[in-house]
Amino acid sequence: MLIKLRKRIAQSTLEYAVLAVVVIGALLSIQAYLKRGIQGKIKSSTDDISAEQYDTEDTVYNKTTVTTSNTKDTTSWNGSKSEMVAPESTITNLTSETTN
Repeated sequence: MLIKLRKRIAQSTLEYAVLAVVVIGALLSIQAYLKRGIQGKIKSSTDDISAEQYDTEDTVYNKTTVTTSNTKDTTSWNGSKSEMVAPESTITNLTSETTN
């Protein structure tokens, strides 16, 4: 009885070892394909980024800045006084275009 149990345990261990070898072999065999796929994706991404690189001769900038303030000026016999009624606001719009 004890001998049958030992044979069964040894067989299970051997089956797990064979399964592990098969899985490792499969991963090693597809390693080259995975690496090529990842490298291709990285190259595609860098090509997309570098398609419109900065060029001083081919880049046109348009920057518009609008500043608005609301002040109250008071003049009297002893001088003038300027008081800010609302906070100053600034809006900046910057656009750039690269021509080929």
